[in-house]
Amino acid sequence: MREVSGADSGDGAGRAGPAAWRNLLTATAGFTLTFWAWSLVAPLAGDLDERLHMTSFAQSVLVAVPVLVGSLGRVPVGALTDRYGARLMFPLVSALTIVPVLLLIPARSHYLALILVGFVLGLGGTTFAIGVPLVNSWFPPARRGAALGVFGMGMGGVALSGYFTPRLYRHGESLPFLLLALALAVYAVLAAVLITDRPGRPVPSTPLTDRLAAAGRLRVTWELSALYAIGFGGIVAFGVYLPTYLKTWYDLGPTDAGTRAAGFALVTVVFRPVGGWLSDRVHPAVVTAWALGLVAVLAVLQSFDPVLVPTATVLLLATAAGLGTASGSVFALVARVTPQGQVGSVTGIVGAMGGLGGFVPPLVMGAVYSAKDSYSIAFMLLSDLALAGCVYAYGRMRTAGAAPGSPRPAAEAPRVFTGPKPRR
Repeated sequence: MREVSGADSGDGAGRAGPAAWRNLLTATAGFTLTFWAWSLVAPLAGDLDERLHMTSFAQSVLVAVPVLVGSLGRVPVGALTDRYGARLMFPLVSALTIVPVLLLIPARSHYLALILVGFVLGLGGTTFAIGVPLVNSWFPPARRGAALGVFGMGMGGVALSGYFTPRLYRHGESLPFLLLALALAVYAVLAAVLITDRPGRPVPSTPLTDRLAAAGRLRVTWELSALYAIGFGGIVAFGVYLPTYLKTWYDLGPTDAGTRAAGFALVTVVFRPVGGWLSDRVHPAVVTAWALGLVAVLAVLQSFDPVLVPTATVLLLATAAGLGTASGSVFALVARVTPQGQVGSVTGIVGAMGGLGGFVPPLVMGAVYSAKDSYSIAFMLLSDLALAGCVYAYGRMRTAGAAPGSPRPAAEAPRVFTGPKPRR
């Protein structure tokens, strides 16, 4: 690995150097492409249904399987990133994702084959656990919230998939898969050249299972997991199920539904760095509480099944803004309270729980609609979860971490998560 000068890596004044920005932009591009791959199935659910004649619940399972695997896969991938670094992991995972993308071409005519390929396609959703420790290591504490928010804009891959995948599919049923496979191959080569791990980063020597167990023993890991399961889980759930919801409830065509779902995803992308930026100035727990409180109110309003234009459109886009802000602020909190050497492991667990938070709602929405011919109950459940997250973030998580901009010693014990120290 080449040496990185002080000018490259930043300085003591809290500024990030060229190497930090190069790594951030390269990781964000990779996150975008792999997230596009991860969400390839959802925008095509309507077209695939015309061929396979699936029930609403079967469609939910189809779009949820990659979410499940991608979520659980973040746990080992995050721990492997702690050990081997993003310079190896990012190009490797990007290249491996090409395989399921191409396998979708022959699999799209068979439901079981789509389910099996969807398991492997989940690999594309694991790059989140690679990028967070990379960005976290390159940026000073006072700028990590905004930097992680910029990296989180890679969620825009869901928006790109929602908008472009069905349109490319109309021009040629193999076209979106071939183009994305080519883009991933080019990116894997560029990532191998451009991504560098920060010199001197802590490299754990303990076995992967021990590191995951240590991260799992931190109370804050599970507190943040619950909050992220609501914030990011809501984004993933809407990303994979919103086209089906709009098509089923508002009678939109597959292309129109995919376009509107892409708009929802785009708003989450824009507001994720807003959540990180606000968290550099206000405690991220407070930002999270306000964002989830907004989502709770909006979900109640949407449960009354308002007309699509303009009421439901405004409510859904505002929900996207709240969820995007919350997902950015939660990971700003991760960066603040997690020891540097454990960021990958904790990120893997938190990211997995966030993805799992997106796995369950599509199944619930499909089951509720099949049973009640309505989505109102599902939106009320979202409101309840968001309100619970709002109360917990404001009442409990404000005691976690140090003041904004204050570096946290890497060896600091988990006792900081239980509240401020008493005065001696």
